[in-house]
Amino acid sequence: MSRVPARRLTAFAGGIAILALAAGPADARRRPEYAPGVGTANPSALVAAEIAFARTAREKGQWKAFDEFADDEAVMFVPEPVRARDWLSGRKEPAAPVQWQASQVWMSCDGTLGVTKGGWQQPDGSVGYFTTIWQRRKKGDYRWVLDQGDTLPPAQAVPNSDTLSASVADCARPGERSEPEALVVEGKAPKTAPGMDGKGRSKDGTLRWSYHVNADHSRSLSVSLLKNGTMTEVLRSDVAAPKAQ
Repeated sequence: MSRVPARRLTAFAGGIAILALAAGPADARRRPEYAPGVGTANPSALVAAEIAFARTAREKGQWKAFDEFADDEAVMFVPEPVRARDWLSGRKEPAAPVQWQASQVWMSCDGTLGVTKGGWQQPDGSVGYFTTIWQRRKKGDYRWVLDQGDTLPPAQAVPNSDTLSASVADCARPGERSEPEALVVEGKAPKTAPGMDGKGRSKDGTLRWSYHVNADHSRSLSVSLLKNGTMTEVLRSDVAAPKAQ
């Protein structure tokens, strides 16, 4: 489970997240801070997706939920990168579910791509964090395209979900490129096994992500957001190589 971060979000935690996003001036300290723009970004939609994801895990099973909410080309790490739906097919459900809480959200200006991060807890007391990349479908709902995470030492606190922070990319000006054309990845990857390197971006190019997996299966994930005219790294996750069994 340390490198396939199965997670479960309770309705209570989800309610806190929604309240944090919708809070009024009296609770401004808990409101997500992001720059206004002319796009259609809606960070609360990702929180709603996490809540629905978790509800399905409770009602239908953990791996069933992962499969149901996965994009056709979704990638996860076990620890090598695999096509999620292939790996999940016929997977036996765990005896006891884990719990998770989203604590941070990043989203492109146009709302076509977003990222959630938070902490998870196992019934045996182990803890960790997760990072999930969500892509908006034509019908307007979200499906995850990449999910990863790792365990954390017991003494290290998991991300705090008491307050939810959100950051939305600046909107690119008409005719302005948000990143060099060579870095733009349009459309979905072909239906082949995922490679040791992968990347993607929102339709407007204001949010992009990339991962790299080394030969020993250590890996890194980077997420960048358009801020003040520059693509700025807002999240980096480095996961060590798995220990020999």
